[in-house]
Amino acid sequence: MSLGRNEPAEGDRREPVDDGRDRSADDGRGEPAANGRGASADDGRPAQLLDSPVVGMSPWIAMSVLVGPGRYELAVGVSLALAVALVVLGRVRHPGSSLKILEVADVVFFAAMAVIGAFASQGTLSWLENYSGEVSNIALTVIALGSMAVGVPFTIQYAREQVPRERWGDPLFLRTNYLITGAWGAAFLVAALAGAYGDLVLHNSNNLWTGWVIQIAAIIVALQFTRWYPDVVRARALRERDLPGPPEPPLSALLVPLAGYLTPVGILALAFNAGPTWLGVGLIVVGVLLVKSLSRAPSAEPGVRG
Repeated sequence: MSLGRNEPAEGDRREPVDDGRDRSADDGRGEPAANGRGASADDGRPAQLLDSPVVGMSPWIAMSVLVGPGRYELAVGVSLALAVALVVLGRVRHPGSSLKILEVADVVFFAAMAVIGAFASQGTLSWLENYSGEVSNIALTVIALGSMAVGVPFTIQYAREQVPRERWGDPLFLRTNYLITGAWGAAFLVAALAGAYGDLVLHNSNNLWTGWVIQIAAIIVALQFTRWYPDVVRARALRERDLPGPPEPPLSALLVPLAGYLTPVGILALAFNAGPTWLGVGLIVVGVLLVKSLSRAPSAEPGVRG
């Protein structure tokens, strides 16, 4: 997955490490990859994001966040529009490329949800408003786990577009994508369980904690893991081969965004009276202190130098 930031200088380049990353995008020079693709220097970070599975999951994220009482049509409409736009954009950016598991699932699932919503009775529509968030989260969990079960974790289809074909069977490349796909499956399972608890136990789809805070936190963790873990894999592989390269990102780099999330959650808890005052204040204070502490942590693991 082309999520890296650093690359050894030209004079230091040696054999590539098969971690599923596109070296041409890392150094910004725009050299074509061995499979004839590659990113140009003008593409930059937006191009890397567009070729990431994170974008493929944006319709599901939108559905999870937007759906609720009175918002079913809005949530499904936005999600379906995103799904169709991503398929079109993918074919424009990469003419002749095959459809991905996630792209097909996006369009089929949200088109079906739109058709069901259009012809549903008021009772069915009310049920969908309450539970379609959990249904979509469970569906994506099944897609993630199912793709892993058949040996094609859905993130690997994005990664293969950014690395030479000869790396596709590398165990390190495969393991990285299994773990990232698994992280997303776990995130949406957590979101489904949180939403179900809010709906079935608390009988409140808009509960701040189960409907928003926990679900968004799970997505933040998966997003950050998708960015952080490939850098860790690459740095460790370089170190094992005694090759120069970027240092290994510390665990603090993974945790900082989640720690930073605590402060706005505390503010929202106070603003919406979603808990005792001490909880909101405590989250704000802990969030600020954790961010400062993690930011002061060593920026990289020792032992790998560029």
